[in-house]
Amino acid sequence: MKTLDVVKFIQDYYQTNSVIPLHAPYFNQTDKDLIRDTIDSTFVSTVGRYVDLFEQKLESFTGSNRCIATVNGTSALHVALSLSGVGNGDFVITQALSFVATANAIKYCGASPIFIDVDTETLGLSPSSLETYLSENAQLTEDGACIHVKTKRRISAIVPMHTLGHPCDMDELCRVANDWNLPVVEDAAESLGSTYKSKHCGTIASLGAVSFNGNKIITTGGGGAIFAQDSTLANKAKHLTTTAKVAHAFEMYHDELGYNYRMPNLNAALGCAQIDRLPEYLNDKRRLANLYRNLFEDSEYQFIVESQNCKSNYWLNAIRCPDVDSKQNLIEQCIKAQILVRPLWQLLHTLPHLRDCEIGNLSNSVEAYNTIVCLPSSIKSAL
Repeated sequence: MKTLDVVKFIQDYYQTNSVIPLHAPYFNQTDKDLIRDTIDSTFVSTVGRYVDLFEQKLESFTGSNRCIATVNGTSALHVALSLSGVGNGDFVITQALSFVATANAIKYCGASPIFIDVDTETLGLSPSSLETYLSENAQLTEDGACIHVKTKRRISAIVPMHTLGHPCDMDELCRVANDWNLPVVEDAAESLGSTYKSKHCGTIASLGAVSFNGNKIITTGGGGAIFAQDSTLANKAKHLTTTAKVAHAFEMYHDELGYNYRMPNLNAALGCAQIDRLPEYLNDKRRLANLYRNLFEDSEYQFIVESQNCKSNYWLNAIRCPDVDSKQNLIEQCIKAQILVRPLWQLLHTLPHLRDCEIGNLSNSVEAYNTIVCLPSSIKSAL
């Protein structure tokens, strides 16, 4: 297959001669009506009916016991980690192939990430790499704490990320985590609508976090949510994200260190409109994914597909190129045609503020960064 065929396919699909973005949001009159209603009510900040309604809609769609809406996905992950017991000086195991927010949320807790490899198939945290790393570098104390042997620091959690919307192998990750008495916190920022064995991503572990940034499958502008399956943790999450304010008719009293992380009503109104269209968006994105899959079949490119027993939201469609040169050539040809493709994120352990972090073998992560290109994945009506 020639690169020109890819360019033509994308241009023909979106039927536009203007710049084709990687992932654009779509807004209709309902979005505008609900935002206008919020403005007219004057309740545009963290008090208002749309915040509660959006949380209820998320719970209904995902089957999560509770959802707590936040200002962004990073804040949701930060609080979820804190609720899992991650503290100052701890280690948290995650993947090097991820957006920087995954590692930043760990650092906000005063902890440090340990970066290990991903699966070639799922592009998410590898259970075998996790098991190998822990068996070679950790031990359990008599009271059940997981300790990093070399540094004597506590390993306090595991954070898999459902990369590009494709679910990780959660059964195996949770099995290894249970063997080492480690909680799992799902970074489901990209995977709203994706399922693993019929369970929605973000709801499989006790705590998960999702994002509603402008480039996600639905958007609230900026926004995120904590998925909590334990009611006690859910109540604590809501308390902490609301500046730890104790309910009172008029007194302003805060009983611990909290965070101003509550989603504003204005953003939640947009979310209420968007989530009602989520099934339609998922169908649209699956149609596009199938077209891409057919396009690249029997070619030198490998289309990244969902794993067995998983249903991906195909947030970003991606292909694995034969080598670095073909990847670079594809990117350059698409950019020249005003098609905004992109490589995966630079591996987190290569970033300046994370270069001193502990790492395991990262061969699959390096191969993925060197060969994978993300393709335009907007729903068709967005352009």
